[in-house]
Amino acid sequence: MRDSARWISTFLQAAAAEAGAARNTQLAYGRDLRDFAEWCGRKGHAFDTVTQDQIEAYLIDLDAQGLAKATRARRLASIRQMFRFAYAEGWRDSDPASRIAGPGKAAKLPQTLTTAEVEALLAAARRTGRTEAERLRNTCLMELLYATGLRVTELVSLPVNAVRGDPRMILVNGKGGKDRMVPLSHPAREALTAWLAEWDRQASALRAQRKPEPKALFPSRGKAGHLSRVGFFLALKDMAITAGLDPARVSPHVLRHAFATHLLQGGADLRAIQTLLGHADIGTTEIYTHVLEERLKALVLQHHPLSEP
Repeated sequence: MRDSARWISTFLQAAAAEAGAARNTQLAYGRDLRDFAEWCGRKGHAFDTVTQDQIEAYLIDLDAQGLAKATRARRLASIRQMFRFAYAEGWRDSDPASRIAGPGKAAKLPQTLTTAEVEALLAAARRTGRTEAERLRNTCLMELLYATGLRVTELVSLPVNAVRGDPRMILVNGKGGKDRMVPLSHPAREALTAWLAEWDRQASALRAQRKPEPKALFPSRGKAGHLSRVGFFLALKDMAITAGLDPARVSPHVLRHAFATHLLQGGADLRAIQTLLGHADIGTTEIYTHVLEERLKALVLQHHPLSEP
């Protein structure tokens, strides 16, 4: 089975069916593996005979190109996943990637926003949009995002049926197809109620034209049927400008970080944050402990008798 395209295609199908890999994860795997396949083709290597030394040479080549550590680590992770699958399927009698040490990811604290900056963004959402309908939608998007810490894909793809009836909590289908419950704040429920009234008005107009009503809470004419990640990203940049913030500092993921950071600052338990964010591993959530460290440092400086000048 020397055809690399068939290897990649079969692996991606299995990842989707067996591991429940999200579409964005599958796309990332595909990009990484196609780049490796092109490199192998130039070097005269094939997936069923490539060696550990040759894979390491590919990683060295990526480093020479100036690719970031995180990118190289992700490429290696994709290669490992595919060769682990190939070995389990009997395509190879060995796994050439299993013993390769990765470059690791550069440890860095997540970017975040202050409470005042988030409040400015929420206020800006109410003023951003060409029409009143867009402003209601933008307000609902922002209130839901900050109230729940949803991933951007989870947010834009929410089905309208998941939020009917003024719920206190909503069911979210998250990464890897795993469901979790997240609570809604009072402002988020108010914004949701206002947007649903507009959503129903638009749906009624569609039915009058004998057109099907959308299934998504944030519908779009695109193929997916809901607002795209890029569409929300661009709208968020407009909100940042309206709020007087640097657009380069504002993204859906930064708001997710702000959600977690502000909860920890308020005394929330790290395990609870893990559940709300949908992290499978507590280690992923522990990056936010820098907030706790700063709080503990402040407590010592404020209350320890020897800390007085």
